Amino acid sequence: MRRDDAILADALRLHARWKAGDLGGAVMPEDARPALDPATEALARYFTLGMALNYQRSSYALWAACTAAFEDPATAWVFEPEAVARSSLQDLRQALVRHRVAPQPNRHPDIWRRNAEGLVRHTGGRVRGLFEACDWDIGAVKAWLAARRADFPYLAGPKISNYWLYVLSDYMAWPIVNRAAPTVAPDTHVIAASRRLGLVGEGEREGAALTAKVAESWRRVLAGSALAPIDMHTPLWLWSRGGFPA
Repeated sequence: MRRDDAILADALRLHARWKAGDLGGAVMPEDARPALDPATEALARYFTLGMALNYQRSSYALWAACTAAFEDPATAWVFEPEAVARSSLQDLRQALVRHRVAPQPNRHPDIWRRNAEGLVRHTGGRVRGLFEACDWDIGAVKAWLAARRADFPYLAGPKISNYWLYVLSDYMAWPIVNRAAPTVAPDTHVIAASRRLGLVGEGEREGAALTAKVAESWRRVLAGSALAPIDMHTPLWLWSRGGFPA
């Protein structure tokens, strides 16, 4: 593995190339979101419930499906936690399958419902209420979610929770603070880019241990720099997906 200072130098160059639009100008998956005011609770619910199913599948397909469901009057109710909590599992399954939000018709509706019920139980169904209770601090929100992991399957996991916080901090017009708290979200592309930069070894197998190592390594490398770990997610993701342009 390479020295941290060499990795940091490359990371800063990569981030600058991304800001300059040199990584292909690719659209991120969550850019497929509905045309909503970025301060609205509706957009926060869309990102929160949809994010719980963002596991081992195409993020582009997921968010395209979520937007189709949100814009369909017959299925838009699935983004209202109170309505989901009141619904039958069969009705929820039919609504989520309709636009392929839930390719797995048994497992995915159950995950969706448990997260909706968790929001209703703890915040009255309001995502904004959670952030307000945590003084808009990302670190406090992350700790709150981790402490209630059983009520928020997948959303509270170390990979998806960081990605969720990254998306809300970037796409919501809320007074969110403490961007240094989340780590990068070590998905397949972020891990591949981290390998390419020499942050982790080529022979290390993917899994929970490698996910934790990538996240902690980026926190270490970027400590004291102008970048928070969360700032590297998009450049790393696009660089890997684009085939590592020089």
